[in-house]
Amino acid sequence: MPNTSATSWFSLSIAGILAGAFIAFATVASAGECPSAKVTSAGQKAGATAHKDVAEKLLGQIDLSKEKVAAADHHLRMRRLDIKPGGEVAWHSHGDRPALIYVVSGAITEYSSHCSVPIEHSEGELSVEQGGLSHWWKNNTKRPVVLISADIAQDPETSGM
Repeated sequence: MPNTSATSWFSLSIAGILAGAFIAFATVASAGECPSAKVTSAGQKAGATAHKDVAEKLLGQIDLSKEKVAAADHHLRMRRLDIKPGGEVAWHSHGDRPALIYVVSGAITEYSSHCSVPIEHSEGELSVEQGGLSHWWKNNTKRPVVLISADIAQDPETSGM
């Protein structure tokens, strides 16, 4: 005969883990996004015009013109950005440069053309940047922020960038 006490504890443990995972997922899914009532096409205006206290390192890139997707004059690249307290990532557009930004550590504020209020991003969050988005970022905290940026960018040697 099975030990019903052990079986009950096992079932309760599994239920607790699943409930915790659901709560964690629900929290992460809505974090770092513009509140639905604040989405607009006339959001935050241009801010920082140049990077300030940002160290940028190219981690690697792939020439997409030589790949099966054949995107001439474009690279898939990955960069690390270290942003000091008070540092700013200059206003820029993703009209022709889709990107994924992952917050490795710290917290940072995004000022987006698609949101009427600033957006707070925390460690472990991902920002999807596409569809004509323009924005700038600022580290309003007293701690450094580390971001990993993966984007498809025009080759600087062919674009004059």
